[in-house]
Amino acid sequence: MRGPAERIEVPFAGDGSGTGELSWGMWEIWHAMVAQRNSLPIGGTSVLPAGSTVEAVAAELRYLMGRFPSMRTRLRFGPDGHPTQELFASGRIPLELYDASAGEDPAGLAARVEAAYRERRFDHAGEWPVRMAVVRAGGRPTHLVSVMNHLVADAAGGAIMLREVRERASGPVAGLQQLEQAAWQGSAAGLQQNARALRHWERILRSVPARRFAPSADPREPRHWTGEFRSPALPLALPVLAARTGGDPRAVLLALYALALRRIGAAEPVVLRPVVNNRFRSMIGGTVCMAAQAGVAVLDVGDGTVPAAVAAARGATLAAYKHAFFHPERLNELIARIAAERGEDLDVQCFFNDRSTPAATAPGPAPTAQALLAARARSTFRWVRRTDLAGRILQAQFEDAPEGLLMEVLTDTLHVSPADAETLARTVEELAVETALGFLTADAEPGGGPDGAGAGPDGAGAGVPR
Repeated sequence: MRGPAERIEVPFAGDGSGTGELSWGMWEIWHAMVAQRNSLPIGGTSVLPAGSTVEAVAAELRYLMGRFPSMRTRLRFGPDGHPTQELFASGRIPLELYDASAGEDPAGLAARVEAAYRERRFDHAGEWPVRMAVVRAGGRPTHLVSVMNHLVADAAGGAIMLREVRERASGPVAGLQQLEQAAWQGSAAGLQQNARALRHWERILRSVPARRFAPSADPREPRHWTGEFRSPALPLALPVLAARTGGDPRAVLLALYALALRRIGAAEPVVLRPVVNNRFRSMIGGTVCMAAQAGVAVLDVGDGTVPAAVAAARGATLAAYKHAFFHPERLNELIARIAAERGEDLDVQCFFNDRSTPAATAPGPAPTAQALLAARARSTFRWVRRTDLAGRILQAQFEDAPEGLLMEVLTDTLHVSPADAETLARTVEELAVETALGFLTADAEPGGGPDGAGAGPDGAGAGVPR
C-alpha cells in the first residue's frame, strides 16, 4: 500500500483533561483486544457528496476531536503494563490525502486504504485513536475513510456520534465521559454496584456446569477460525417470530442462538454472554464511549421450541442487563477464585453480540412462505480468517448487511469444530425460517391466526435434540 500524497495537520481543542483508571467499558474492550491481539477497529468508507472539499472534511475531523472526549484519549502504561487513560484538552491530528492514478478506481483505492488502516495495530499510547483519509480522483474528493480504535466507542456510541455529526450538535455532551465514569466507578456508589453485579455472577458460577462444550473432534491449526454467514431470510423471519411470541427481535435472536447451541451439543442449561449496551443507565445515556459489557444469561430452553426459548430469553436477559455493569478485572479474579474452589476450569467465554438495528427487523407485512424459502436459498457461509488467539472463545455477532443479516462466528476449533460452527450459524436461520413458516401456515388455515395451530410445542421448527 503506497503512502499518502499529502498529510494535513488538523488542530483541535475540547473540554476536559486529566488522567485516571480505565472505565469498566474500556476494561471490557481492552481485554478483548489483548485476547484477540487486535485493535478491533470500527468505522469504514463512505462516498463523499459531489462538491465536497478537503477543508470541509478537515473541519469535520476537528469537530469530532473537539466534541467527543473519547477521541482525545490515549492510554498510558505503568512498569507492570497496567493501563490508565489520559484525556487531552488539545492537540493536532493528521488527515491523509490519497490520489487515485489516471484510470485507477478511487473506490478500490479507498478500500485498500481502509484495509491498511484496519490491519495496522493502533499505538494506544503514541497516536490518537482516529485515522481519517480523503481519496481524490482528478483532484476531486470522492471517498472518506474513517477508522477508529474500539476504545473510542461501541456500536451504540458510534450511532450517537454519527447523529451528532449530522446535526452538528453544539450543546454539552451527554452523560459521564470515560474519565468521569472511572471516577464514579471508584466511588462508594460504584463499588456497591460492582459488588451487586459480582454477587449475581457468583451465584451463577457456583451452579452451572463448568464446561460449555466437550472437546472438539476436529481441532485445527491455526486454532481460531472466523466465519461469515449472510442470511437474507433472518430479517424476514424475525418480525414474524417477535409478533407471535411476544418477544422483541433481540430476545428472539438470543433464543434462536441458544437453541442452535444446544443443537451442536452445548451443555444444559445454556450459559452465554449477551453484550449489553448499558445506556439505559441515565449516567451514561447518550455518551460516545465504550459502555457495552458482556453480562451473563442462563437459559433453560424448556421443550426446545422457539416460543419456549423466547420466554426463557426474556427472563434471562433482564437479569443479564441489570448486572452487566461491573469491573472486568474483578470478575476475572472472581472466576479464578471459584474455579480454584471447584477444582475445575470455568468456561464463560460464549458470547452473543447483536449489533443490528431495529430497522433491519422492523414489523411490516408478513412475508409469504415462498419469499422465506427463496431468501433462505440465497444464504451463504464462508471462512474469512484463521489465526491463533489467546484462550477459548465462541462468539456470534449479528450486524446489518445488504440484503440480509450478517452473522459472524468466531470459534476456537479446540472446543467447537469448524463444521459445528457453520452448523450453529445455519441452525439459527433454519429454526427461524421453519418456525415462521409454521406460524404463517397456521394463519392461512381456517380458524388460524395468532392463537391458532403452529404456536405450540408441535409447531414447525420445534425439535431440538435434548
